[in-house]
Amino acid sequence: MPTVEVADLKDGDFLLDVREDEEWQAGHAEGALHLPMSEFVARYGELTEAAPQDGRVNVICRSGGRSAQVTNYLVQQGIDAVNVDGGMQVWEAAGRPVVTDEGAPGFVA
Repeated sequence: MPTVEVADLKDGDFLLDVREDEEWQAGHAEGALHLPMSEFVARYGELTEAAPQDGRVNVICRSGGRSAQVTNYLVQQGIDAVNVDGGMQVWEAAGRPVVTDEGAPGFVA
């Protein structure tokens, strides 16, 4: 499965967060698109509208398990998607910003 390291992501790269609502509300990467894995298939159209046409979809969850499943699904649909290795836990540990919907500092739940 295609993967990417947190350190290789640049500001402005498209990020799809597939964690559940309570995890997202605790803290997330600013600018990420939130589509919980439990609602992913039903809300798939939101991804196709928001994702860059010729860009890569970087899929993230808490630790990498759920995002790996979604990445596999997206690749099967012909989308250029990669799993963010280690997920939001590595994102936070790397010092990347984690925010709430209000823009306040958040945390990875």
